[in-house]
Amino acid sequence: MASVFPQGFEALEPFAGWAIATEKARYAKRIASTMDELDAFYDVAFPLLKDGRARLESTSMEDISEPDKRLLWLFCSLVTVAFPVEAWRQPRVPDSGAASIDAIVEPAV
Repeated sequence: MASVFPQGFEALEPFAGWAIATEKARYAKRIASTMDELDAFYDVAFPLLKDGRARLESTSMEDISEPDKRLLWLFCSLVTVAFPVEAWRQPRVPDSGAASIDAIVEPAV
């Protein structure tokens, strides 16, 4: 079976479902997840962020490979879950009611 992510990021395979292309879908997954799920994702992905950043900074976005694209999307999801994990300890923004994120335009990738 082929790896979903680039070599060196095999630990992220169980979290391939977090490689989500759009901000709105990443937010929806965060809201639909439990804190245990967010913690598990964060605990594996965060230590790989520095290496992932270095890899992606040396990658041309014009001809980015599918594994690198999924790695980029996964780290975008990490940004989406970081504050709930580090500060709020809940998937939703505290005291916000029915808050949502409505991106008008998504980054081109």
